[in-house]
Amino acid sequence: MNLTKLERKKFRVRNKVKKVSSIERFRLSVSRSAKNISVQIIDDVKNITLVSASSNTKEIKSQKKNKKELSTLVAETLARKAKDLKITKVYFDRGVYKYHGRVKLLAEELRKNGMEF
Repeated sequence: MNLTKLERKKFRVRNKVKKVSSIERFRLSVSRSAKNISVQIIDDVKNITLVSASSNTKEIKSQKKNKKELSTLVAETLARKAKDLKITKVYFDRGVYKYHGRVKLLAEELRKNGMEF
C-alpha cells in the first residue's frame, strides 16, 4: 500500500487523536482549500458527524469577507451550534495542515467561544 506524503501525514495525525478519543470527547476535524474552510465535530465511536460548519454556506458566503475573517465566522457558527448540543470538550484534529494562519485563527476563535481542547 503506497501512500503519498500527505496521506501518511494525515494518517499519523488522525491516529494519534483517535487513540486518545473517548466517549466524553469528540474529534474536531478541519478541512481547508484555497478559498474555503470547513469544520466538523465527529463522534468516532458511532462514526457520525454531530455538527458541521463551512464557509461555503449561503449566510457566510454572502458577507464577502477575506479568508481570515471567514475562518473566524465559521468558528463562531460552529461554537454556537456545539453549545446548543452541549458540546464543549473536543480533540483538535488539524489534519495535514500546520497550526498557523487560518487554522490557528479558527482554533483561537473556538477557544474564545467556550470550546476546550
